[in-house]
Amino acid sequence: MDASENEKIALKWFEAFNTHDLGALLSLYDNNARHFSPKLKIRRPETNGLVIGKDALRDWWRDAFERLPSLQYNVTTLTANADRVFMEYIRKVDGEEDMLVAEVLEVKDGLIVASRVYHG
Repeated sequence: MDASENEKIALKWFEAFNTHDLGALLSLYDNNARHFSPKLKIRRPETNGLVIGKDALRDWWRDAFERLPSLQYNVTTLTANADRVFMEYIRKVDGEEDMLVAEVLEVKDGLIVASRVYHG
C-alpha cells in the first residue's frame, strides 16, 4: 500500500464512525485486528485496554454508538505513509467537553491490523 491508499482508508474510517455504520467500520479491519484504547481500560478493566478481533471490536463500538448517539469525530490532522496513518481528531459528544484524540492505524494489505488511541 502507499500513503494515498492508507489515507483513503482513514477517510473511510471517519465516514463510517461518524455515520455509526458498524458494518462499514468493521470492513476496514483484519479479522484478527488489535485495538488499544484508554477508554477500554476504564470501561472494561478486564481487557487492560486491548481487544482483539472483529467480534470484540463490534461489541466495543456497538456499545459506544448506543451509549453515545451524538458521538462524532472531527479530523484535524491526517498523516499517512506506506504502513501507518497518524490521525488527530476532536471527539464530540453532546453534554461532554470536546476531547483531542490521536490515533495510529497500522495497515497491511489494505486492512487495519492494529489501532492505538491516545488521549488525556
